[in-house]
Amino acid sequence: MAAEFVKSWMKLSKDWNTQMDAELAPQLTGGQLQVLELMLQYEPMKPSDLLPYLETTPAAVTTLLDRMERNGLVRRDRDEQDRRIVWVSMTELGRSEAERGLKIRGDIVSRSLERLSLHNRQLLIYLIGKVAGTWEPPASSAQSDKGADKTAETAVPSSAASETGASSETTDE
Repeated sequence: MAAEFVKSWMKLSKDWNTQMDAELAPQLTGGQLQVLELMLQYEPMKPSDLLPYLETTPAAVTTLLDRMERNGLVRRDRDEQDRRIVWVSMTELGRSEAERGLKIRGDIVSRSLERLSLHNRQLLIYLIGKVAGTWEPPASSAQSDKGADKTAETAVPSSAASETGASSETTDE
């Protein structure tokens, strides 16, 4: 079962990355979009702030930011109080490219998910969230510590019958 999951996940990731590369080019790469997306949330950032998100080396971050700065996506400014600190901010071009890139990524994912019924899309999102450890029950459902797991399991989309993937649906259309 694990091998089949890995095979499917790797194919999906490869397909999405190929589509992303083609549709983002020539102005943007997937790595640059990742930086711009982070900056939408945390701008301005120090280059070292990017390290935990990008899972790479300081030298690779510097090279990436150099290229992004040359292409007009970001700018670097020295901190006025401590000249050793460099702050990275998006330019207007960077902001518009981030929006374009996020739309492209959303469209690619949506095209893939359109192959599934609404029920199975909800179930897939729930199950991937469980596997990744990122799924949380909706905030509106009050729960106590005792029975929290049971509440979380029933807080999935109402059509998700069980974690085994059992479903009353027989089609993915």
